Amino acid sequence: MITISNLTKSFGTFDAVKSVDIEVPQGAFLVLVGPSGCGKSTMLRMLAGLETPTAGTISFAGNTVSDGDRGWTIEPAERNTGLVFQSYALWPHMTVSGNVEWPLKVGKMPAAERKTRVAEVLKLLGIEKLAARYPNEISGGQQQRVAIARMIAPRPGILLFDEPLSNLDAKLRVEMRTELLRVHRATGATSIYVTHDQVEAMTMASHVAVLKDGEVEQFGTPQDLVAEPRTAFVATFVGTPPANLIPVAPQGVATTFDGNVLPINLNLSGPAQAMYRPETLGVSAEPTPKSLALEFAEASPVAGRIMITGTKGDMRLTAVVDSAPKFTPGDTVHFTVPETPDALFAPNGERMP
Repeated sequence: MITISNLTKSFGTFDAVKSVDIEVPQGAFLVLVGPSGCGKSTMLRMLAGLETPTAGTISFAGNTVSDGDRGWTIEPAERNTGLVFQSYALWPHMTVSGNVEWPLKVGKMPAAERKTRVAEVLKLLGIEKLAARYPNEISGGQQQRVAIARMIAPRPGILLFDEPLSNLDAKLRVEMRTELLRVHRATGATSIYVTHDQVEAMTMASHVAVLKDGEVEQFGTPQDLVAEPRTAFVATFVGTPPANLIPVAPQGVATTFDGNVLPINLNLSGPAQAMYRPETLGVSAEPTPKSLALEFAEASPVAGRIMITGTKGDMRLTAVVDSAPKFTPGDTVHFTVPETPDALFAPNGERMP
């Protein structure tokens, strides 16, 4: 449904998006995720037609809608897309039904059809009882539902979401994630969703593109990203909790782990980063031959288990265990390292064979 080829967006000498190539199948729910400033919102604005690419092309269903090499782009209103911003951007002088009806009026839909369609989408979002209210008379969560109803009313083939849940409280965010997926399924549209929250990304997406510094570090299903991260950045960005990385180097038949020599032979030819999933690390109050000493940071229950986190300088390790001694902040906690890491990455972050 969406083909992005060599997509680049520069602002002066700064490249916000760099040579991105992605193909999004019909009906997918693609999440663009990454830290602030990684280029995900700029990509969404190019998809919406609000920014013209510096280079590369965007195609919807085989039709080119933006061509940066030729310097042209199809207007947003002509793209068959809907967009919901982080701010709800509702018309304050219009009722809920008036806000939802507005794009249908602009599209010159007959009045009788508009009335029927507005009733349909208000019911789909569960806000039909709010039809006569004004935006200042409803809650933030209700305003977000109105914004989504207004977006889907014209039946766009592509839905674009720019961090739509960031203004909501934690409980409502979880509820709205479910609602958004229900709307996605009901419309059959292809959805592109921007967030910096990897939990949202991994729970909602059929496909995920992890961005860093304007480039796609990895594109795939949530399961692929967790099971086979291609870079150290992806390994430490996705997953709940994410994987641990420990600097390692060969030391004869042993290995140095963050400077500590442990009797583990990883057959290294030089420095690397060893990845360990939280569930593969153990914790104890006393040292063992294969443990690293860190300062206890926090403990929290996770699905009937305990998540223990320790820090040492810039390194932060997290283990998920069935049980653990009681630690207090400042205590020393010893993390036991398995013989075999879950993956190895080169110092530059690329995955090693």
